[in-house]
Amino acid sequence: MVEVEEQQQQSQSTEAEAETGSEVVTEGSSVVHGDPPQDGSGPPKVDSEVEVLQEKVTKQIIKEGHGQKPSKYSTCFLHYRAWTESTQHKFEDTWQEQQPLELILGKEKKEMTGLAVGVASMKCGERSLLHVGWELGYGKEGNFSFPNVPPMADIIYEVELIGFDETKEGKARSDMTVEERIGAADRRKMDGNDLFKEDKLAEAMQQYEMAIAYMGDDFMFQLFGKYRDMALAVKNPCHLNMAASLIKLKRFDEAIMHCSIVLSEDENNVKALFRRGKARAELGQTDAAREDFQKARKFAPEDKAIAKELRLLAEHDKAVYQKQKELYKGLFGPRPEAQPNQSNWLVIIWQWLVSIFRHLFRRERHKID
Repeated sequence: MVEVEEQQQQSQSTEAEAETGSEVVTEGSSVVHGDPPQDGSGPPKVDSEVEVLQEKVTKQIIKEGHGQKPSKYSTCFLHYRAWTESTQHKFEDTWQEQQPLELILGKEKKEMTGLAVGVASMKCGERSLLHVGWELGYGKEGNFSFPNVPPMADIIYEVELIGFDETKEGKARSDMTVEERIGAADRRKMDGNDLFKEDKLAEAMQQYEMAIAYMGDDFMFQLFGKYRDMALAVKNPCHLNMAASLIKLKRFDEAIMHCSIVLSEDENNVKALFRRGKARAELGQTDAAREDFQKARKFAPEDKAIAKELRLLAEHDKAVYQKQKELYKGLFGPRPEAQPNQSNWLVIIWQWLVSIFRHLFRRERHKID
């Protein structure tokens, strides 16, 4: 692979490389604001203006998106949570399942009609709150299997549109050949790499997440031999670049998750070990971080970034030891000598006086005798 160096960057750095087919150093990427949605006890509270999309569908924007909106037959990838409005019971959460939903506008299931109306009004990266009437949801009967939705239940959706593919025929992933799915994922990965190099981390992560969606567990389970190798050559770099972006955004737990996915397929992957170690070190998990760095060094003994991180951990341990030493200084030192107190001196003086009087009394008695 060809190493492409950033300006004023002289050494190859495991920390800063993007997985791009060729290695791209992207040290100094800008910070993108915006945190992942928080999973509270119910739907988020939103103060933005209410937009009426249809008689039974309203929308409030939580986070603005960018670019164009999907058209009919676009293959959309999205994350969402869903609650029944009356009881605030959450019955579905793709963030928790770590598996985006694929939705083809115009070909959605009947119970997804209201959700599709909302998604059609959204831009890439947009996160919104949708209120959908039961007529455009699970209907009068509800749903008694999975998910469990009661009859005539209005629904609240928290939705984020990751991205979409414009296709005239609206071809679903399940209808694609292996080569078509890997090719579609690879195009997304390359688009993500271009955005990554431009420091547009939020947009790049959306492309990587869509590429990963094409390489879902159900798909990977069916592959073996050269096709599995082809798929992993696309999927693993996306996870690694997701981890690199998440570390810059200080979302360390998520970065660890993506690195661990790669290591489950390739336990000796140097970049995955390094980036997981980096995230663990930031979380204060120093022993686990050191283990990752030391394993990475076995396979890349000359890597300066790995050596630097191990040196920083050693300095951290030394500083902690010195602090503890100062804190407990003298705790286990020589026992101080006991100082006589005032009451002991009084006893000694009293005993001395008694002995003198006793001596004088005996002397006087001896004279009388």
